[in-house]
Amino acid sequence: MAKSKQTQAPKGMHDILPEEQKYWRHILKKSESLVEDYSFEKIDTPIVESTELFIRSAGEGSDIVEKEIYSFKTRGGDDLALRPEATASVVRAYLENGMNVRPHPAKLYYHGPMFRHDQPQQGRYRQFHQFGVETIGDASEIIDAELIFLAYKLLNSLGLDNYNVYINSMGDSSCRPAYLRNLRDFYKNKLKKVCAQCKVRYKKNVLRMLDCKEEGCKEINKDAPPIVDFLDEDCKNHFRRVLEILDEAKIPYILNPRLVRGLDYYTRTVFEFLPEENTGTQSTIIGGGRYDRLIDFMGGSKTPAAGWSMGIERVILALKEKNASIPEIGIKPKVFLVQLGDAAKKKSLTLFENLRKAGVEVKSSLGRDSIKSQLRIANRLGVKYTLIFGQKEALEDTIIVREMETGIQETILLNKVVEDIKKRLKK
Repeated sequence: MAKSKQTQAPKGMHDILPEEQKYWRHILKKSESLVEDYSFEKIDTPIVESTELFIRSAGEGSDIVEKEIYSFKTRGGDDLALRPEATASVVRAYLENGMNVRPHPAKLYYHGPMFRHDQPQQGRYRQFHQFGVETIGDASEIIDAELIFLAYKLLNSLGLDNYNVYINSMGDSSCRPAYLRNLRDFYKNKLKKVCAQCKVRYKKNVLRMLDCKEEGCKEINKDAPPIVDFLDEDCKNHFRRVLEILDEAKIPYILNPRLVRGLDYYTRTVFEFLPEENTGTQSTIIGGGRYDRLIDFMGGSKTPAAGWSMGIERVILALKEKNASIPEIGIKPKVFLVQLGDAAKKKSLTLFENLRKAGVEVKSSLGRDSIKSQLRIANRLGVKYTLIFGQKEALEDTIIVREMETGIQETILLNKVVEDIKKRLKK
């Protein structure tokens, strides 16, 4: 029989192995604890949504819709897509479940996998994970500032204090059209020098040219007119008050007058967290902003909103580059159960469970038959006591208690072992 080809994970998608799990648990524990202190509540949405949802929210000319979305048609004829981002899904859930009648602002957080058919590279995957927050129903500047403050504090709590927040205002529908006209005039005589994708963006959404990552385009963009010069009084005042609140809270920031986000729904405040120096992760680790028109664009009443998302894989990469100390997960055992022979194996499960229920931090390797190999595991774990349960002990309903530091052993009755071990551990 011919040997079959070994299957592999799809390109750009990866397994999260047991030794990596401590990073995920650490990040999610820190993130959930902080945002819940600020009254955010968890929401889960489907991984699969209507393709139309993302076309409407991200925009037909966006990179997500044109190049990156995983869309498919079901046997029933439905057009569905794996979610490329979660804000649209949260807004859909907000509208569908009548959350607009609840007390506002609605403060929601989420985490989970997203999918984009992007070119895989360090810190960028086709299946990636985000942690994010959304505040719906409040147009005030304090919301923008609170979200930036929260992101700053979260990164600091994770030990990532080497990140700067870059901030800008994209204006809104009252002042952005004049800027877009000016921007189009700026690029008009430079189209021969921009990349092929930016030639398309010029026709469909010229604002996206500012977000191009191609070196040639980035050089041209340095001379592009800043959007802040075109803000009307309301947008100027909103942005100024956001910055004043950040100043008061002592949150450092860097003004980037050409910062835009790659989705159509953003208005006014936008921000990104980037590393201070070239550490190898020159990617946005947290990004977000205000999206005051998305909810009414998706069929609801006009409702202001703002939020951000954090790339978990990028956080893990940054933690590894800093050699951050991450707490190990699971219990640190005090006792190890060694067993040998069928009779001992049969009784070991019940004994292990009795120890666990009594609050004894215990480990075992029930499938192994060698006492030496099991004792090596006990030594590696650094346990105080090893319980040796062999064929003879199983028949006599006894067990050997071995003190690992001294090697002293004592045989006691099996029905007394839980009480005996608890007393020894208290000494």
